Amino acid sequence: MKPEYLQLAHEAYLAGADLRERRCRYKRYTYGAQWDDPVVGPTGEVMTEGELATANGNRPLTNNMIRQMVKCVVGNFRNSMHDAQPQGVNVDEEVAMRNALDELDCRLLEEFLISGCAIQRIVAEHRMGGCGVWVDNVSPDEFFVNAYRDVRGHDIELVGMLHGMSRRELLMRFGGVSGAKAMWLNGLYDRLQSGGAPELGKDAGSDFYTASPGRCRVIEVWTLESRNIVKCHDRMNASVFNIAPRDAATVRKINAERAKAGTEAIEMCARTTMRWHCRFYAPGGELLDEYDSPYGHGMHPFMVKMYPLIDGEVHSFVEDVVDQQRYINRLITLMDHVLGSSAKGVLLFPVDQKPDGLSWRELGALWANTNSVIPYYRTGNGVEPRQVVNSGEHTGAHQLLDIELKLLQQISGVSGALQGQLGRGDSSAALYEAQTRNAAVALRDLLDTFHSFRQLRNRKIAQTMS
Repeated sequence: MKPEYLQLAHEAYLAGADLRERRCRYKRYTYGAQWDDPVVGPTGEVMTEGELATANGNRPLTNNMIRQMVKCVVGNFRNSMHDAQPQGVNVDEEVAMRNALDELDCRLLEEFLISGCAIQRIVAEHRMGGCGVWVDNVSPDEFFVNAYRDVRGHDIELVGMLHGMSRRELLMRFGGVSGAKAMWLNGLYDRLQSGGAPELGKDAGSDFYTASPGRCRVIEVWTLESRNIVKCHDRMNASVFNIAPRDAATVRKINAERAKAGTEAIEMCARTTMRWHCRFYAPGGELLDEYDSPYGHGMHPFMVKMYPLIDGEVHSFVEDVVDQQRYINRLITLMDHVLGSSAKGVLLFPVDQKPDGLSWRELGALWANTNSVIPYYRTGNGVEPRQVVNSGEHTGAHQLLDIELKLLQQISGVSGALQGQLGRGDSSAALYEAQTRNAAVALRDLLDTFHSFRQLRNRKIAQTMS
């Protein structure tokens, strides 16, 4: 039987399966694998769209417009990120440089555009790069949270992530000072860990309880819990402090001594408060470590922003343009097929006009050579050898492709002006600047949401340092 909080974490992870599946699809489209959606073939078998197109005699082609749009938005963010630093919250320069925050934020924005999720983990710990506050981007594939609807995250009550640690890191973090716990950890993960090293750049197929080959799964779970405390007011020392109910007897003993001395007693009042509590689990449910939030903000270490979170739903920038991208790919594949199958330079040569002494192969060779002379018998029916050329332009695919490209810009908000494309020669600089500024309005909500995330992140960094 798994511990209660580990089961709750697993349920939260399973509840996010649809989000992770959609993120995987949008990531494939962003990085060029745009023919991998599953479809049902003519005989009922499941195959990819690319395999179906190939089976139908077409060559699946890709014109990746999504990647270009994502790079354009990230590039514009890089240009403006220093001017858009959150006001009133300054990150220590040493912390920003040690964590490479600018690079982290650009990669996180790319994730935000693809999946609609921006997640970072801010902790204070010792690493090889130094001791202090560390910020890490967290993949939605390794993250779980309870279903929540508040865009500020105020109704989050369970949050955590999956760690894939090396054996050395596992022993360093949880081995303690005695060798007994380190031996216990080694024995525990010897039974769980699978051998081998993950291939660089490939998804290793890890799940909730199983890490990538060669790694140790550790599950970090933070829960918001109610606690009974006793609030104490010591007027004699002008101090206010909280104690656990089990320590109330110690205060009563002090009050008894003060009563004998005739001094003022410590006032006590029982209260209920909320605390964030952390637990680290092994896949089998073994508790590796636990503690209350040690940070000045008293919260969990995660910064989470999901967009737009209307009724708790997450929809990304890339999601809006996937259908247009699919149709563009189909159109260029159709155009390639039509052009490839259209007649180009076909010679229609009447049989009764073929000259004696020349074979059809020799006639074809003469036709293919420049400055050649092809003799033929002129007949009375008026028919002569002629060449057939069909460009295939009458299909209307070119017009449809132009429409789809314009729709892609309108839906995404990434217009030619925002991409830095040159305007007409008779356009003034002021007009072009206005077009660029107006083009950014369509992305203002998305980018401002990300800026608010950075502002709250910077505040949490400052509170973690205190």
